[in-house]
Amino acid sequence: MSTEELPPRESMEFDVVIVGAGPSGLAAAIRLKQLNADLNVVVVEKGSEVGAHILSGAVIDPAGLDKLIPDWREDSDCPLKTQVKDDRFYWMTAGGAIKLPNFIMPPLMDNHHCYIGSLGNVCRWLARKAEALGVEIYPGFAAAEVLYDERGAVKGIATGDMGIGRDGKPKDSFTRGMELLGKYTLFAEGARGSLTKQLIAKFALDANSEPPKFGIGLKEVWQIDPAKHQKGMIQHSFGWPLDLKTGGGSFLYHYDDNLVAVGFVVHLNYDDPYLSPFDEFQRFKTHPSIRGTFEGGKRLAYGARAITEGGYQSVPKLSFPGGALVGCAAGFVNVPRIKGVHNAMGTGMLAAEHVAAALAADRANDEIVDYENAWRSSAVGKDLFLVRNVKPLWSKFGTVLGVALGGFDMWCNTLFGGSLFGTQSHAKPDRATLDPAKSHAPKNYPKPDGKISFDKLSSVFLSNTNHEEDQPVHLKVADMNLQKTSEHDVFAGPSNRYCPAGVYEWVEEGASPRFQINAQNCVHCKTCDVKDPNGNITWVPPEGGGGPNYEAM
Repeated sequence: MSTEELPPRESMEFDVVIVGAGPSGLAAAIRLKQLNADLNVVVVEKGSEVGAHILSGAVIDPAGLDKLIPDWREDSDCPLKTQVKDDRFYWMTAGGAIKLPNFIMPPLMDNHHCYIGSLGNVCRWLARKAEALGVEIYPGFAAAEVLYDERGAVKGIATGDMGIGRDGKPKDSFTRGMELLGKYTLFAEGARGSLTKQLIAKFALDANSEPPKFGIGLKEVWQIDPAKHQKGMIQHSFGWPLDLKTGGGSFLYHYDDNLVAVGFVVHLNYDDPYLSPFDEFQRFKTHPSIRGTFEGGKRLAYGARAITEGGYQSVPKLSFPGGALVGCAAGFVNVPRIKGVHNAMGTGMLAAEHVAAALAADRANDEIVDYENAWRSSAVGKDLFLVRNVKPLWSKFGTVLGVALGGFDMWCNTLFGGSLFGTQSHAKPDRATLDPAKSHAPKNYPKPDGKISFDKLSSVFLSNTNHEEDQPVHLKVADMNLQKTSEHDVFAGPSNRYCPAGVYEWVEEGASPRFQINAQNCVHCKTCDVKDPNGNITWVPPEGGGGPNYEAM
């Protein structure tokens, strides 16, 4: 059945359509209803439920919550219960961990006012708040298409068709997607959003910004021996197991009832095609100073997600006719703090305030220019401006000198309101940083012991990932021949290593290896969309509700 033969979609009209039920999308929805209870607001979410696709550290700066719901601390249903009490930083070597004194850290790195918890559960709580205000939330429906009016302005989105077979043909269960039409549409898809990419290209939103930069964050949640639990203690580290020119680091957060969130971040501008972020994470947990925390414990959950790292200079233009970008769709993570929730909520609220003003003035489907003009002078812009050089200095000068220069730059910005380095450039996109395989030697990662370190497939099992098997593969390879001649022959198949879920394999079949895509394993981290050296892989939403089902990440 061709596109022309498909039955027409049904449509629903709203004042505001929001794509994504993460912290930015839900903050925008709540703020809109706070400003005008009569507005019709809808949020569409591709996860099977709100929170199913949410993954974050998460030590949360409460600045966003304080503005959105000032009395959240008095709400017994709010899942943030553990405040940071002990804040530690370490430089890791192969056999030791050197604790860095807190007094050398710039004030903005202090975490004692922050809270530890599950961002997925925070989003579930925010969704209940939004629904109580009258917001409609539709989980299990992936926004698959941007809709435009006759002037080229965004007029809403269409959810994906359901019940399409792997051959691309409708099955007996076929159901046409819905059109959700709005006077304004806010895109809160998170890092590397599929529709956000299209909007950036269509409206040239990145014409005056640096290339976007990303990291991959991998996380596990453990329940540990109560005798080892230090509720409210957090620690961050850099150094081992990464080499001194590869950016990244770890986190370890003790919270709630004997829970520990442990994670590892690798900056995706690394150059070694043999590097495996997943295996580096598993190595990290075997460090002498780390392993004991988990001995006798139980691993409860696993997940991975791309993280925006470009910061201030990589944020694209946020507004366009009919809508705007909010949250990590545009890239508001504060890299040295490993925090983005407060900024995601901040941009969601800021956009909502300008959209509400436009609606009050009886405007529709025009450009919310005031939102674009306001963000850099807002708390979000000020937060990112102070740390704008940390990532590029780290990338240019390596971990030792780069981190030291980044810390010095943060002190200068904090104390003197300026930087000796100006505003540094990111140079090139992450997909362009890989060296040919001949420049590096293969890595022999230790086999997992099944107690502290694990393999990918057993990890994916803990993510509760599931996709309808008989559906089109949602990982689109533009040129399969290029994948063989370049990704395989030149770069030795790095997709098998940068993917944290075992999605990609090169299956040796005589003289012609075959590129196999195990789409069922995909945890929607979108690393492939960032790191493929030719930009040859595009992540698009699978059938709504597919993907991980994180319970408390």
